[in-house]
Amino acid sequence: MALKGLGLEEMMKATSTSKALVIRINLIFILFFIVFYITLLLLQPSSLYHDIAGNAAHIGCSFRDCGGHHSKKVIENKDVIRGEKPLFLNGPRIGLVNMDPGEAAGWGEVVPVRFERVSKNLEWKDLFPEWIDEEEENEGPPTCPEVPMPEMRGYEGEMDVVVARVPCEATRDVFRLQVHLVVARVVVEKGKRRGGKVRVGLWSRCRPMMEVFRSDDLVGREGDWWVYEAEVGRLEEKLRLPVGSCKLALPLWGEGTNEAFDATKLSPPLARARREAYATVLHSSDAYVCGAIALAQSIRATKSSRDLVLLLDKSIPGPKRQALAKAGWKLVDIERIRNPRAEKYSYNEYNYSKLRLWQLLGYDKVVFVDADIVVLRNLDVLFSFPQLSATGNDGSIFNSGIMVIEPSNRTFAALMTRTVDIVSYNGGDQGFLNEVFVWWHRLPRRVNFLKNFWANTTAEASIKNRLFGADPPELYAIHYLGLKPWLCYRDYDCNWNIGDQRVYASDVAHRRWWTVHDKMEKELQGFCGLTERRMKQLDRDRKMAMQLGLEDGHWRINVTDPRRLSA
Repeated sequence: MALKGLGLEEMMKATSTSKALVIRINLIFILFFIVFYITLLLLQPSSLYHDIAGNAAHIGCSFRDCGGHHSKKVIENKDVIRGEKPLFLNGPRIGLVNMDPGEAAGWGEVVPVRFERVSKNLEWKDLFPEWIDEEEENEGPPTCPEVPMPEMRGYEGEMDVVVARVPCEATRDVFRLQVHLVVARVVVEKGKRRGGKVRVGLWSRCRPMMEVFRSDDLVGREGDWWVYEAEVGRLEEKLRLPVGSCKLALPLWGEGTNEAFDATKLSPPLARARREAYATVLHSSDAYVCGAIALAQSIRATKSSRDLVLLLDKSIPGPKRQALAKAGWKLVDIERIRNPRAEKYSYNEYNYSKLRLWQLLGYDKVVFVDADIVVLRNLDVLFSFPQLSATGNDGSIFNSGIMVIEPSNRTFAALMTRTVDIVSYNGGDQGFLNEVFVWWHRLPRRVNFLKNFWANTTAEASIKNRLFGADPPELYAIHYLGLKPWLCYRDYDCNWNIGDQRVYASDVAHRRWWTVHDKMEKELQGFCGLTERRMKQLDRDRKMAMQLGLEDGHWRINVTDPRRLSA
């Protein structure tokens, strides 16, 4: 029994020793993981605010390396620490917009800029109404709601830097626009100019409005600070324009007359002549070659001497390229850009190719014109307008058929980063651009007069058809929505034969396009022919209209178009 007891005691001691060892090992492992975890926390970078615009395309750099150049050295993002002076502040006197002076403690002499906050009842749609009295036929010119600006006469001396906190809750936000415009006014009236530029710092978790502070003026990033060397002359141009599209950026006629407005007084004299061009884009198909030829001929007929530039891809064959060049276009080859949200082989798969317009770096201003437009009056006045100017389409949406842009590699890069996160309301380039350039300047609808009849009333048709046919022209350009004139027989507008296309039907506008066509050289007219497949489709549409007994009776017209015989 003693021997057995001793063995048991030794076994218990051994077991106790083993448990103690296991406990020690576990404690060592736990301690190791605690130390490892704490080390990770200490080494982990501080959290970064999400840059909605996609900072990858916008070059940030140290200010020593940046200067006024587009250095590709990326500056490290850091959280803004209250009271810590940002590195970009390069002067003792700092203008503060929408910021508490306490946030700038220790930065130097701060000058809070006081302004009345815009009414919270004022909505974006109030600044961008769908319709305004452009012809001023009622009680005087249309007016915009008031967006208060600061009274700068009460501030003495210059401000070395202007900084602001920019709201970021919504893209179409009136207060957000107000803050941008207040900063612009302070820069123009009180900013200390260095070579015509003023340093601006905008604290924002999303990209500030490119419509006010250009990509080319962005010189660096420091945490959530976006730092600009703002060009004062361009901001002055912006501040002269209405705050919204509730007023025309400028009527194209003198007050009380129908004479063309002299826009030479709009822009200050420049050190050099501006390089300017009309441009259009053809991609993925040669279906618009005829339209582009007619467009070039119509622009030249208005006596414009600006360059004509056509961006095109490999889908346009050699003979048609030669015809386009003979019509007056300077051809620029491009790689088309895919719409990442489009279905494969869909009509809008590559319509983001229009963004290549911003790569026309040989020009300061470009007036884009769609290839389904003909120009009837000289449009050179548009080169006096800033980016982005266009005619209204629907509410706060502009029509991208004619628009004024300013080429820039940095703007192009910014647009490309947004193709991933922006959802186009119509799946196309127009919907995309409207989400980027939410603040745009309204051109008269006669600049880009849409061939459609929304209300489809006798009065509307009468007014519009009179404008389509006026001679001398009252419209500056006609935008041919629906089936294009060169895809119809010349005898009548084939939109009449298709139910959902009839809102685009106008024989008067149709004849106007063919008038432009008939002034082309015969050799160029040959590129407006009809394929056998297209003629079969036209005949099918006529038969369907006959079976439906459409009251307008266009399907009864005897087609005499010579293209039907020569195809």
